[in-house]
Amino acid sequence: MSEEMNMMENRDFQVGDRVTGTVVKVEDKAVTVTIDGAPFDGVVPISELSSLHIEKASDSVQEGDQLELLITKVEDENFVLSKRKVDAEQAWTDLEAKFESGEIIEAEVKDVVKGGLVVDLGVRGFVPASLVEDYFVESFDDYKGRTLTFKIVEMEKENNRLILSHRAVVETEKEAHKTEVLENIHAGDVLTGKVQRIASFGAFVDLGGVDGLVHISQLSYEHVEKVSDVVKEGQEVRVKVLSVDRDAERISLSIKETLPGPWDNIEERMPKGSVRRGTVKRLVSYGAFVEVLPGVEGLVHISQIAHKHIGTPQEVLTEGQEVEVKVLDANEQDKRLSLSIKELQDRNAEPDNQDYEMPEESSGFSISDVIGDKLKGFRSE
Repeated sequence: MSEEMNMMENRDFQVGDRVTGTVVKVEDKAVTVTIDGAPFDGVVPISELSSLHIEKASDSVQEGDQLELLITKVEDENFVLSKRKVDAEQAWTDLEAKFESGEIIEAEVKDVVKGGLVVDLGVRGFVPASLVEDYFVESFDDYKGRTLTFKIVEMEKENNRLILSHRAVVETEKEAHKTEVLENIHAGDVLTGKVQRIASFGAFVDLGGVDGLVHISQLSYEHVEKVSDVVKEGQEVRVKVLSVDRDAERISLSIKETLPGPWDNIEERMPKGSVRRGTVKRLVSYGAFVEVLPGVEGLVHISQIAHKHIGTPQEVLTEGQEVEVKVLDANEQDKRLSLSIKELQDRNAEPDNQDYEMPEESSGFSISDVIGDKLKGFRSE
């Protein structure tokens, strides 16, 4: 401060001196400033106002602003000054410290150019298109004027080169968030997520920063041919966490575990005496298992397959055959369903013996009469 006051008292202003100027006039391509103790005003060309390209001087400063400036030339009754060089000198010092520490910088996007974005950090900073986001961006037009966070990924003061990355910040934040989410998810949790991607073997669900897999077998209690028949991308779903592997960052999920179980309220859904259609799924020595609801198989005991005696269920039934069955008993707790096929069949549909009626006595004849007459005939002979 004493050195600056001494300079002002001696009125000895030289190239390279730093001075404070007050803006008194703003034109399109230059700004006029007064300098305390100076014998005449100074001019700041538009090219020396900012490290960025500006169309008009008023885009950078206004009348009355106080500016830290560097004298670049002393002409007859005039100084040529630079604000850009003062800003850059201080900026490089600050930026070098932030680069070394990995500090995150917040700045406004000043311009969108071919290949990326431009920001003003006292020096011109460039953000290549590939370092803006962690996904492909079709157009950056709406980025101008937005304030984003950046990390310095490359800097060369001697070449005035400063490369920034917003993507690095996003990836670091996502990784930290993923770790936090993984730590707070446990097997048995029921969560809400959004279907991110569909594959032939299942659906990936975003749980708020980390994806989990719903295998095709865990989509529904019914058999699923195609994942897209059950869920769509972008759909919100409730899932139950089956397992969490934090080291491998793998989460196994189930949608069907959040749905009513196939045996829930089975006694009401399959009341005793009701008739259902089903499919023979398995044949065993003691009977046939018939699927009457998705995930619900009941047993038709061999004694309930037909009225006639059979040695094996295969004599009457085949796997995949559709049959009508009658519910004999339903037990939700034991997940047991007893069925019958023969209860729906007519016992006399194929009788084993034919009943014959004897001649009525009203005919005037009896068995003894007929046989007696025949015997008389034999005797007469």
